[in-house]
Amino acid sequence: MPRMVRKQIYIEPRQDNSLKKQAHDLGVTEAEVIRRAIDRQMTSVRLSIRDLKAWERERAYITKRMAKGHAPGGRQWKREDAYEERLMLYG
Repeated sequence: MPRMVRKQIYIEPRQDNSLKKQAHDLGVTEAEVIRRAIDRQMTSVRLSIRDLKAWERERAYITKRMAKGHAPGGRQWKREDAYEERLMLYG
């Protein structure tokens, strides 16, 4: 077992009840439920940050593309064609 670091936290009574029930249902300690919850939260935060950076890159691209104005000659396709192609690709 890895070395553990002791932490003391305060939780609400409803959280305590939920924690006890989940630990019992899973057959693990309350500490293990808390460790798993921390791991899930940290993964979620990392994914959110990564998604935010991807959106910032996308937004920068869109802003740059919009600054160029309309493409010369206009578009050669209709919106309905794009929907039909998407349906063929993704069902």
